[in-house]
Amino acid sequence: MTTTVTSSVPPAPDGSGRKPGYRELLRTPGAWTFLLPGFLARQPFAMLTLGIVLLVEHTTGSFGVAGAVSATTGVSMALFAPRSGRLADRFGQRAVLLPGVVLHALSVGLLVTLALSRAPLWALLLVAVPAGASVPQVGPMVRARWAHLLGGGRGDGTDRTRLLPTAAALESVTDELTFVIGPVLTTALCTTVHPAAGLVAEAALTAVGGLIFAAQHRTQPPAHRRRRAKGERHASALSVPGVRVLVVALLGIGAVFGGMQVSLAAFTEAIGRPGINGVLYGTFAAGNMLAGLVYGALSWRSSLRRRLLVAYGLLTLATAPLWAVDSVLLLAALGLLTGAGIGPSLITGFTLVERLTPPALRTEAFTWLTGAVALGQAGAATAAGRLADGFGASAGFAVPLVATALALVVVTALRGLLVPPSGTSESAAPDSSGRRTAGGA
Repeated sequence: MTTTVTSSVPPAPDGSGRKPGYRELLRTPGAWTFLLPGFLARQPFAMLTLGIVLLVEHTTGSFGVAGAVSATTGVSMALFAPRSGRLADRFGQRAVLLPGVVLHALSVGLLVTLALSRAPLWALLLVAVPAGASVPQVGPMVRARWAHLLGGGRGDGTDRTRLLPTAAALESVTDELTFVIGPVLTTALCTTVHPAAGLVAEAALTAVGGLIFAAQHRTQPPAHRRRRAKGERHASALSVPGVRVLVVALLGIGAVFGGMQVSLAAFTEAIGRPGINGVLYGTFAAGNMLAGLVYGALSWRSSLRRRLLVAYGLLTLATAPLWAVDSVLLLAALGLLTGAGIGPSLITGFTLVERLTPPALRTEAFTWLTGAVALGQAGAATAAGRLADGFGASAGFAVPLVATALALVVVTALRGLLVPPSGTSESAAPDSSGRRTAGGA
């Protein structure tokens, strides 16, 4: 991946000559009305599974059981997220969010009650299904709003499509900011207030943020209620070959999240310092956030596909030594590097999927990717929990390495499918600087 520095900056859409970037992006009319409530409402991805691990491990004494309940929530989230995205595309985001937020708060409340009453595992797993299925897909909805606003969807004749990669970077940074704040907040609440306090806070933030976000109907994309026309190529976002490749890539990234969550919790528990779990996971997420900020601010000449392969390769390399580390400081440093490999991979993946899918399938496409992250996280949490129980606290760190290595092989072999439709070359798409990307992978 290479960067370029040029003295010729394309004019901004308003003709001011400003260089496109975060400042111009945040001046998009209506942006702040959904960004702030959206930040609150996307907390489940940062707090839900970790809160379940900490609460259930406290009540059962087993990371394996805790990982199973957490994994059930993640699998349910992954399976239902695309359906939620498709309904949002057809009927509008508000129609999906309002009942979903209420159901999620009730389900998490019931899960907390059952865990504290030491209910059997089957009961916890049963309630974990609606708790995961009802997680509001706010991240994909925010991304769909950016695509709508920046693509001239407001009807004001303004086309800000060159800011789409910057928006993808901002969303990745926002996601990871929640993973900096969320784990620290969840761990602090669970260890200093009450083991269930993390989940209670998650449900409250989701309800408040989700309801406010749903009220911002002026910035939501229009509903596409029409049936698929005869001869139309795609009935579902998953029918787009490139989307399926990106799903595999994000399954691997989700495995890094899940493996790190459970393995860091097991490691800090084993050394008698459970209170630093949130700090270590926050350091890992901070690497992701900082890398995303830098990635979004730079101008790139290499193609999106090449950037995805390079970033993913670096992520795989960073996970390799985690299982052998027994030092808190070294683990924090490696966690920072691992996180730094995730940010560019996520940003590139979401930028590609926006270009691969038509507007009528865009929210669904985004939810397939976030669902893949949740599914990978769930499977990795289960595997890492079993390894930690059976072979020691550090054994779970092998999960992120295996998952990313396998995903890297698949993405490398099928990289030719990551080509925009309608004969549009990837090199013809504008990057965050407004220039055209060149090169291929």
